Amino acid sequence: MLRLAHRGDWRHEPENSLGAFVAAMALAGCDGVELDVRLSGEGTPVVLHDETLARVQRLPGRVADLPDADLDAAGIPTLAAVLAALPRAAFLDVELKGDDHGAATAAVLRSARGDAPARAIVSSFDPASLVAMREALPGWPRWLNAEELAPATLSLALELGCVAVSAGWRAITPAAIRTANAAGLAVAAWTIRRRPTADRMERLGVIACCVEGAALDAGPGGPVRASRR
Repeated sequence: MLRLAHRGDWRHEPENSLGAFVAAMALAGCDGVELDVRLSGEGTPVVLHDETLARVQRLPGRVADLPDADLDAAGIPTLAAVLAALPRAAFLDVELKGDDHGAATAAVLRSARGDAPARAIVSSFDPASLVAMREALPGWPRWLNAEELAPATLSLALELGCVAVSAGWRAITPAAIRTANAAGLAVAAWTIRRRPTADRMERLGVIACCVEGAALDAGPGGPVRASRR
């Protein structure tokens, strides 16, 4: 099972920042990262979870309204910069926020990892974003993000050509895993903060978990600290 640092290791660096991603990859047992992508006011893919800068950067403004220079000054990295900073061995879960992703996002992803990467996927709660990536990057695997694993969710994932559904961990049961697998879909889980929960997901057959907090310090040899803070 892959352990993916949810927005990096943001205990000592802002979430979705270059520092958070570098810190995450310094942790033993961390296989990669999950990151969130939005488009700036200039159409540049940048890495931030929220629509606005209010919560993390404590600044006014919406990402979609701001020029690249303002976002850079606020410490919000471009997708290209994040991908350049991460080792190619890092598994990437690139979550697309909003429904306007297309050529610009695809170009950055293709430049960093090629047309058919073995260790990268795109994911989204938004079907339109997954359709856009199916058309722009058909060789990139896609995961549908969802709260649960209901039949309608599995049907939508298959309709979108997804290979997996990433669901809230509380909704993942042995029966739900069996049903998804029988439909030809793998299952990933979000967001886990305790090692026992991650261990249980692995026993159930989950292929990847987004982890944060204490769960990040749970490498195969026991708790470990990042070598860079």
